[in-house]
Amino acid sequence: MGNSLSCCLSPNACPKSGRRRGSAEPDCESEVYKAAAGNAVAVAPAAATVEPAELDFAGGEGHHLQHISDREMPEDLALEPNPSDHPRASTIFPSKSQTDVREKRRSNHFNHVSPGQLTKKYSSCSTIFLDDSTVSQPNLRTTVKCMTLAIYYHIKNRDADRSLDIFDERLHPLTREKIPEEYFEHDPEQKFIYRFVHTLSSAAQLTAEGAVVTLVYLERLLTYAEIDICPTNWKRIVLGAILLASKFWDDRAVWNVDDCQILKDVTVEDMNEMERHFLELLQFNINVPFSVYAKYYFDLRSLADDNNLNVLVTPLSKERAQNLEAISRLCDDKYKDVCRAAMRRSVSADNFIGIRRSNAILS
Repeated sequence: MGNSLSCCLSPNACPKSGRRRGSAEPDCESEVYKAAAGNAVAVAPAAATVEPAELDFAGGEGHHLQHISDREMPEDLALEPNPSDHPRASTIFPSKSQTDVREKRRSNHFNHVSPGQLTKKYSSCSTIFLDDSTVSQPNLRTTVKCMTLAIYYHIKNRDADRSLDIFDERLHPLTREKIPEEYFEHDPEQKFIYRFVHTLSSAAQLTAEGAVVTLVYLERLLTYAEIDICPTNWKRIVLGAILLASKFWDDRAVWNVDDCQILKDVTVEDMNEMERHFLELLQFNINVPFSVYAKYYFDLRSLADDNNLNVLVTPLSKERAQNLEAISRLCDDKYKDVCRAAMRRSVSADNFIGIRRSNAILS
């Protein structure tokens, strides 16, 4: 038990580094026997306890003991490429929109376009402007507008037209009316996307938090399935993402037959099949960590600011400031109670009365 000896299966391998030693380095096997010679406990050679089949290194030079760190991929590295899973990975839609934002600014600068009347209000020493949207309680209308703007940039600045048959509206139309082929050759306008999303979100009783999660599911689908959102599939992809968000995140008993009352030409069987394929392509990974949710929320606010979306702001009144202060004090008290409870649980020594704190003396 007290002997700190280690041995290798091969004299050319070292257990710490997991790599093959060169001829100039000391032999691990000889070091084991030298250490065993000065110890009262006899150590049996390692080769006597291993089957001959396990020691067949005749092929030879490439066989060595692999360290566990060489076999396992770090969790951060495995999740980092996917922004819908990892909080430190950049979301996709801001990069899609930056090209258009830079072009608008450059065009206004070269053409000497006057910004006109400033619609954005800025806080000053005497007045503070706040909106009614927070990360825990976003504004529904503003969030849906930002989400549709992100979808619009996804469609407009897509890399290709990769798609799947289950999302192709030409194969699975949402209406019985015949749609001309030219409809699928042009990108939809933002207001048309907003009208479609607003209708579905009202039918599915989607909350503002669910709208953010809808965008998370959409980008997760594009990453997992390696497809693009384009004029032929954007409606069905958005429909599937809204259905999952309203069922999972909002935890509402939403039936697909309720959405069929809005999309009257769509059958329940088609909705069920599309939802099943959506889940399979997501590998049934519908979990959204709060850190990922917060990242998407603040990126959507940045997108609204870059595109000058009108966000309703009001001056901070005395009553609202008092309410904010009360909410902050309540959260602070809850945090202190949790810390005290955790500290009491950690006291496990016998005859230990408790932790006493002395008042700090500032001189």
